[in-house]
Amino acid sequence: MEMGYRFAVMSGIFLLLFSSGCATTRSESAPAVVKRTQMQMGTLVTITSVASDRRRAQDAASAGFQEIHRLEELLSTWIATSELSQVNAAAGRDAVMLSRDTMKVLEASLEMARLTEGGFNILVGPAVEAWSVLDRQHIPSDAVLQAVRPLTELRSLHLNVAERTVYLAKPGMRVDVGGIGKGFAADMAVAAMQAAGATAGVVALSGDIRTFGRLPGGMKFPFGVRHPRHEEAVLAFIELQDEAISTAGDYERYFERDGVRYHHILDPITLQPARDCQSVTVVARDGLTADGLDTGIFVMGRERGLALVERLPGVGAMIVDRDGKVWVSSYLKGRVRMNDGIE
Repeated sequence: MEMGYRFAVMSGIFLLLFSSGCATTRSESAPAVVKRTQMQMGTLVTITSVASDRRRAQDAASAGFQEIHRLEELLSTWIATSELSQVNAAAGRDAVMLSRDTMKVLEASLEMARLTEGGFNILVGPAVEAWSVLDRQHIPSDAVLQAVRPLTELRSLHLNVAERTVYLAKPGMRVDVGGIGKGFAADMAVAAMQAAGATAGVVALSGDIRTFGRLPGGMKFPFGVRHPRHEEAVLAFIELQDEAISTAGDYERYFERDGVRYHHILDPITLQPARDCQSVTVVARDGLTADGLDTGIFVMGRERGLALVERLPGVGAMIVDRDGKVWVSSYLKGRVRMNDGIE
């Protein structure tokens, strides 16, 4: 079966989708392919489901969306009744008991902080709010940043794995897993889809994407990585099977003043925007890893970030440094195809 493709922009990742005008692709001999989109976790979520028949593909897509919704009810800090909202409300007062899924995300977050030497930090929210990159476009004073610094210290987050509780030691501290939770949700949605009968598919929560299986005809899922300085232009192409991909970039939320770009990815050490990269794309075996590492490596910078990736099995990265030079780790060598038409 011959297929054409078009681009769908996903916050740093372009998924090359079927050019068919309908949401379901089907021939007599080929599996059914269903693509659906919903708003969940504060972003557009697109699920592509491949199964032996249309009904099974639809059911699998529905199972994926239901799983993401379930996790949003646990992890979203925009939902007052979520577990993490309860944790934040109890900061400085009480420990809060967590579900196994929320505990798993917090444990993974602390491990990601360790791997990235503090580059990834789920407590940096008060500093991000002080910058208010999208709303006030405000450059906070050093005094303001120093005042919120104690609220960002990971040593004040206490996990009790045995009792499945978390305690934030200081009032005003806030946990936000936005930098890793979507990758985890993609992993869990994939598991739900497979249990419902999907043989292949893509779960894309904006720029956090997880694939499994292959397209009808045996093709891997093709993606394009956005150029950090040319909107809607593709910097490079890569194909994935049973892998996740995630991109962090300084072009997603930013403002410019006096020729300087101020963006939302803060270095937890300086509480200033990280300056060594324009974008970091990570490919890993699971979404949790890819989602957490892209931000952490962005903060670490090209040299330390690539050194970390080379130590991790099944992980690759493509980094665009501050000068626009592209660096590709050994795991992705031969897999990344640069778009020669873009400079």
